[in-house]
Amino acid sequence: MKIISRPLLSIVIFMAVAMILAVFAPMSLADTGSVVVTSSRSFPKGNVARRNLLAESTSVTVGGSSSSRSSYTETLSVPKTKSSAEQAQEKAAKKAAEKAKQAAASRSEDRESLSSSSSSSSSTSSSSSSAASSTSSGSATGAAISALATKYVGNAYVYGGQTPNPGWDCSGFVKYVYSQFGITLPRTAGEQATVGTAVSSLSEAQPGDIVANGIHSGIYLGNGLIISALTESLGTQITGTEVYTGSYSVRRIV
Repeated sequence: MKIISRPLLSIVIFMAVAMILAVFAPMSLADTGSVVVTSSRSFPKGNVARRNLLAESTSVTVGGSSSSRSSYTETLSVPKTKSSAEQAQEKAAKKAAEKAKQAAASRSEDRESLSSSSSSSSSTSSSSSSAASSTSSGSATGAAISALATKYVGNAYVYGGQTPNPGWDCSGFVKYVYSQFGITLPRTAGEQATVGTAVSSLSEAQPGDIVANGIHSGIYLGNGLIISALTESLGTQITGTEVYTGSYSVRRIV
């Protein structure tokens, strides 16, 4: 029997062990399939910028680099505008102030005119009321009545009023103007449409005549024009006969 040398025997044993490991090692690793491998990662916290998309922007700033384009900054300022109600109120206030100024000027001219008339008739009173009382129906003419009426253009309209201050309605205006000549008229427009002598048509009317119906009354100025107290927004104005609803009557007092 041949005896194997020791070095050769060692090589054979090593190779046998290696073959055994090559066969059984994968099988051993296959049994570890139930092992769960987990991994974890951490991320740094980041800041998230939030914008209020409903906020109204009142200015815009645009900047640029001088290397790519001209640097500039633009600021758009949004002016504060008034509401439509505030604008309407301001407009009405200005209009009322203008009317009040015109009315004051008219009343001043009227007082001067009446004071002059009073002096010429040797009246001793210097007040405007005394000047008015010095005018009698005998000196009243249609031209004088219409001339006095036009002094009150722009005067305020006040329902139920009968005086320049605070104001008058249509019949109150006619009544007041005639009263300055010592002539007393009824209070309402319907009643004023029946006083004096009837004039057949407007073409026959003369300055100072009353043009009235059951709704409105005014004083005729000539050339188809009427002066009357209209509404709160218009005050006392000169117009045509379109301000009358339906038919009207022309009445002559003097």
